[in-house]
Amino acid sequence: MSLTLSNARLVTPVGVVEGSLTIDGDHIAAIGAETGGLDLDGGYLLPGFIDTQVNGGGGVLFNDTPTAEAVAAIGAAHRTYGTTGFFTTLISDDLSVVDKALRATEAAIAQGVPGVLGIHIEGPFLNVKRKGTHDESKFRRLDAEAVRLLSSLKSGKVLLTLAPELAAPEDIRALAEAGVIIAAGHTDATYAEARRGFGAGITGVTHLYNAMSPLSHRAPGVVGAVLESDDIYAGIIVDGAHVDPVALKIALKSRPHDRFMLVTDAMPTVGSATKHFNLMGKDIRVENGVCVGPDGTLAGSDLDMATAVRNSVQMLDLPLETASMMASEAPARFMKLPKTYGHLAVGARADLVWLDADLQVRGVWIGGRSDEALRKAA
Repeated sequence: MSLTLSNARLVTPVGVVEGSLTIDGDHIAAIGAETGGLDLDGGYLLPGFIDTQVNGGGGVLFNDTPTAEAVAAIGAAHRTYGTTGFFTTLISDDLSVVDKALRATEAAIAQGVPGVLGIHIEGPFLNVKRKGTHDESKFRRLDAEAVRLLSSLKSGKVLLTLAPELAAPEDIRALAEAGVIIAAGHTDATYAEARRGFGAGITGVTHLYNAMSPLSHRAPGVVGAVLESDDIYAGIIVDGAHVDPVALKIALKSRPHDRFMLVTDAMPTVGSATKHFNLMGKDIRVENGVCVGPDGTLAGSDLDMATAVRNSVQMLDLPLETASMMASEAPARFMKLPKTYGHLAVGARADLVWLDADLQVRGVWIGGRSDEALRKAA
């Protein structure tokens, strides 16, 4: 079916253009000045958001229920906030649970769960010195058994977060050659260790500044290695709590914006009225918009992608087109998705989000199907 979205402000990497966009099936068929169809009331039309770090949503934590049904529930919760592509995230756990999560991802993709693009396995190959809220009893070294398992996904993409100082370069290289996307995170690596990891196949960091060795004047650490590089992708959590906005502004001044990605690190509270949950035996609650454990340690976020985009405009003083690119095209390129993802162009996928003048979500389409249609089909 064909649908024209008219009276819109189309958000592209080169600026905002007034006009219309026509969907035909699952792709964008035309961009122009047509009238009729659905009037977007002068609102913004952006490429749908792609979130590489989604631990949960809608009251569901992926670690608790690593099933295709959980993937679907999490995706439906985040779709409300403009997320049209996501990587369900498994926090450090036993390899048997990692296996279940991989198989659940395959099943979700086979079942056509809207928006699921793969899986993010965050740990258990992490450094206890930067563990955050992860359960250190699950930590282990990356070895041949783990490499085989992580390379076994039959459909979709795998993103792995690891501490490069605790992984052999040849194992990192083997994963990268198998198509696994690798990010550094929960790491106490030195600058040299981080650079060695980059050379072996690490192409990103999971959440810049958080849970990694900081930049200091005699020890640049992982943060320094990232800020020096124009190639490494950096996930950033823009909620005003995980990282001070000033620190993010400094990072943004130091390197290309298209190497930054907005991520939520979202927990089950997103899209749920219940603002507390259990994580590996710890009671986690939302306080002032932030998920914290009993000792006050940050434990993921209550952030959604639409809010991350708004915060990027309001807290970081970024143009909407830059924030949009960081929420769509940058993660698409980092995850090596087909070039039809992450931007508005004829022939691109019709994964779209409609925002009003206040940057609130008014409508979402995945593969040309509206959120309402997707919910009825579920």
